[in-house]
Amino acid sequence: MDIVPFLNLKSINASYQDAFQQILQNELNRSQWILGDSVSQFENQFAQYIGTQHAIGVSNGLDALTLIWKSLIQLGKLNEGDQVLVPAHTYIASVLSIVHAGLEPVLVDVNMYSYNTLAADFERKVTPKVKAILVVHLYGQMVPMTDIQSLAEDSHLLVVEDAAQAHGATFQGKKAGSWGIASAFSFYPSKNLGALGDGGAVTTDDEDLAKMVRTLFNYGSPEKYQHTKIGFNYRLDTLQAGFLSHKLSDLDALNQKRIQVALWYQEALQDASIGLPDIVSKGTHVYHLFVITSENRDALQKHLKKYGIQTMIHYPKANTQHEAFEHLTKNKCPNAETLSAKILSLPMCPTLTQVQVKKVTQAILSF
Repeated sequence: MDIVPFLNLKSINASYQDAFQQILQNELNRSQWILGDSVSQFENQFAQYIGTQHAIGVSNGLDALTLIWKSLIQLGKLNEGDQVLVPAHTYIASVLSIVHAGLEPVLVDVNMYSYNTLAADFERKVTPKVKAILVVHLYGQMVPMTDIQSLAEDSHLLVVEDAAQAHGATFQGKKAGSWGIASAFSFYPSKNLGALGDGGAVTTDDEDLAKMVRTLFNYGSPEKYQHTKIGFNYRLDTLQAGFLSHKLSDLDALNQKRIQVALWYQEALQDASIGLPDIVSKGTHVYHLFVITSENRDALQKHLKKYGIQTMIHYPKANTQHEAFEHLTKNKCPNAETLSAKILSLPMCPTLTQVQVKKVTQAILSF
């Protein structure tokens, strides 16, 4: 039986093998394994791509978010104990970063059709204790950021973006990662821009925030052996930076291939008895994941497995349902909890063929 893989990292990286070997050899020759020239080069390229003044390479997406919150506290823009609004339907790292920074997450329900938390959802949870919003551009689609900005201005809130799944996504022509006071990216291997290990980045236009992130991520040291803050070791590996720098030039083209795969799905499944994701107008969805909903999700997943089709669930629990967050104030997030029982991620990869997509859609239609 021919398997339709959920994600084929081997095929994605196949064309880069010679380049990666050369990058490795270059780094062996330089032997600048920590904060080497390749890190600075990638940071400059990524900042230019996103459209921000600064990009700081860090160890992963969770650390990127945590560094943002810690830096905002150090700069006096937030205080420990302040509340941060965060979607109930997102990967747990979004919420963990807030907890790790000594802030209090307030879980907010999501829209059933876009899967994202919209400005109106956040607005219902604003209180005098809330000082910031963490916007998550889930699955590769941006939240309409003009509405978020209006809410933030009216309520005097900081806006931070979790763009870990939205490399290259846009709203009104402006990229994810360039709207908030700061933004976090992940370069986990499965991301639209993926490393060959862990990696992440912080983007910002705020000079003071960028300096603080650079201090905190390197043992609280703005210069060697001068430790002014209680810091961390959250640096991006030089070799991974070299790989990412090379792959960045292909990101838009690979995103277009993901968009084409999504169009094949949408055209074939428009009359199927499943829910397809809503697409926000004025935005570009880059389909880190292609997520459908089904009233019989578990049975559908088993059915597809019989046909050799790999699927996943992102995510099987809302953040209101994790044991780790039992100490948090309980908010009713029925949409997030309902979605966790209905969502199913179909194979999504820039190297998927139309034949493979047809096999998936025909299997769904036969369910």
